Amino acid sequence: MKQILQNLKSGETLLEDIPCPRVLPGHVLIRTSQTLVSAGTEKMLVDFGKANLIDKARQQPDKVKMVLDKVKTDGLVPTIETVRNKLDQALPMGYCNVGTVLEIGAGVTQFKEGDRVASNGKHAEVVCVPENLCMAIPDCVTDEAAAFTVLGAIALQGIRLVKPTLGETIVVTGLGLIGLVTVQLLKAQGCRVIGIDLDSEKVELAKNLGAETVDLSKGEDPISIAEQYSRGRGVDAVIITASAKSNEIVRQAAHMCRKRGRIVLVGVVGLELSRADFYEKELSFQVSCSYGPGRYDPEYEEAGKDYPLAFVRWTEQRNFEAVLDMIADGKLNTECLVSHRFALERAVEAYELVGGKAPSLGIILQFPEPTEKSNADLQSRTIQLATVERKSVKTTKAAVGFIGSGNYATAVLIPAFKKADAELMSVASSAGISSVHAGKKFDFASATTDSQAIIDDIDINTVVITTRHNNHAQFVCKALNAGKHVFVEKPLALKREELNKITEAYEEAGSNGAPLVMVGFNRRFSPHVKKIKQLMSGVSEPKSFIMTVNAGAIPTGHWTQDKEVGGGRIIGEGCHFIDLLRFLAGAEIVSVQAMMMGAGVTIRNDKVTITLGFADGSFGTVHYLANGSKAFPKERLEVFCADRVLQLDNFRKLTGFGWPGFSKLKTSKQDKGQVACAAAFVDAIESGAESPIPFKELIEVAHATFDVVDLLEG
Repeated sequence: MKQILQNLKSGETLLEDIPCPRVLPGHVLIRTSQTLVSAGTEKMLVDFGKANLIDKARQQPDKVKMVLDKVKTDGLVPTIETVRNKLDQALPMGYCNVGTVLEIGAGVTQFKEGDRVASNGKHAEVVCVPENLCMAIPDCVTDEAAAFTVLGAIALQGIRLVKPTLGETIVVTGLGLIGLVTVQLLKAQGCRVIGIDLDSEKVELAKNLGAETVDLSKGEDPISIAEQYSRGRGVDAVIITASAKSNEIVRQAAHMCRKRGRIVLVGVVGLELSRADFYEKELSFQVSCSYGPGRYDPEYEEAGKDYPLAFVRWTEQRNFEAVLDMIADGKLNTECLVSHRFALERAVEAYELVGGKAPSLGIILQFPEPTEKSNADLQSRTIQLATVERKSVKTTKAAVGFIGSGNYATAVLIPAFKKADAELMSVASSAGISSVHAGKKFDFASATTDSQAIIDDIDINTVVITTRHNNHAQFVCKALNAGKHVFVEKPLALKREELNKITEAYEEAGSNGAPLVMVGFNRRFSPHVKKIKQLMSGVSEPKSFIMTVNAGAIPTGHWTQDKEVGGGRIIGEGCHFIDLLRFLAGAEIVSVQAMMMGAGVTIRNDKVTITLGFADGSFGTVHYLANGSKAFPKERLEVFCADRVLQLDNFRKLTGFGWPGFSKLKTSKQDKGQVACAAAFVDAIESGAESPIPFKELIEVAHATFDVVDLLEG
């Protein structure tokens, strides 16, 4: 299928072949008929992509600070690589989609196959959208008109925040698509409306829709016109739907308002507010959030949990419904808002119009009419990449399929396996965009949205799993049952029951050739850690290890904090450091103690101290703390033994105190061992050697991690 993507590094608009997304639980798979280009939002993305690095930085000062912090801890070269990887990823465009339901996911109750729906789906021939972000289209509403549903909901949410009453005078500043929809919806509510813009054609259109207007290009004064039109009282409210950097727009809005007037920002403008402008009139100012209540709430959007109507009358989905009703009743005219129509194959031309200086308003993208053959082609979930010819792979070669192609996979793991000279066969992702990007960038033979196809592929003998943590165990078991080697990015599993199933699958697979199982505990393979291991090899007495992890805060709503999805940060990341100390001790873990910070912080279980006892008498402590400064090294390891000390800072500098013949090992950049880890695994496969980390040790570390969580929760 075809999908429109934006390259944030070059600004190039792409019409790419992407495998059909798989339908997810609580989601709807939709075949697209028409979409609307949001000229405001999408033009900003196009302009951002075309900007040079300095201009990009100026537009995102908060991101610049994050980059500078990363330079301090990780070094310049890894930071540059991370930034380039972020910018290199293609961004799916669009959020105003109309189409027909092809398939419904588990748990969906509102829709059935064949329903016409409006959604916030992308500009793609097939989209997968959460149930609560779709709405059935009335029979009397055309697909083209319905394409304005989501954009109309943005306008409607701004109006709901203003809370207009019949007869009030409301100003709409900015007469783009959202502004012109806002004008019509306010008129339908019995309001007196003033529209303001620099574009004379848009001003004239607003006048035809019943608004009093101010044409800034002709030097008309909005404040005096607002004063006259409001009968000398000042306007009741201002809705700002403009996109500009100037602070003047908000200042102007404040001067137009009556005492206790309301200002709602829907667009993007300068926000250096003057207290004096707001103080004397006691004005209220509020920023509108997209389509309405539920937006960016994963429980509402992804889990499908609706808000009770009695308490939240207008959710984003119910705003969709209201906009469609206004179109059906003839109160919202969309025909006058369409300036251009393009067939999908001319999408690049459409975006040249968006990013250019030629006048435009609503741009409709028209998708091909379905045929029996095209339906089958569209729903193909695997595509061969034209740049790569698939080869027959020798049985001794590591022929790899990646399940998951997120940031870590594309920035770290896939490059590491490519450097290890593994044969990159196929890469999977749920939406297909990232798998195609990774596939083309790293010369995979195919890209897919069907993870099972990778497991079933007889030419693939090795599966790398880099999905969200709750999927790890099931994919490990499936791969083992198919007789394939497995490399899984930590953790191995989220629960002991899953661990038991993995053990059973491993033992059963072992009777047919013992495939290798590896967890991405890369820190074992860092050159600094190898040096520590070498130095300690001549010390027979027990050692003491102190691992300090300045983990950084992650919000409670992030998936890694979700116990069912990410497992929490100790299972999701803390296992790394339990494994590292287990490796350095070279002895079995015989005791586990743990405690977390007391009441007084929002999240306690990411501020934890873990103490491990080892069979040789050594012990180690992991301080896993999410409440430290980013200026401090993220990871620091200290080893005490035989009247000597080793100190490793952030996998860049190892210092020895009292070690004969050793004082310092410093690398030019941070090296956490990811490349060496992948190389060791690939080499073990191709040489027929044992796994670089014994399976028994992987299970031991996993159980110790679960012990920590049990102690914290008990």
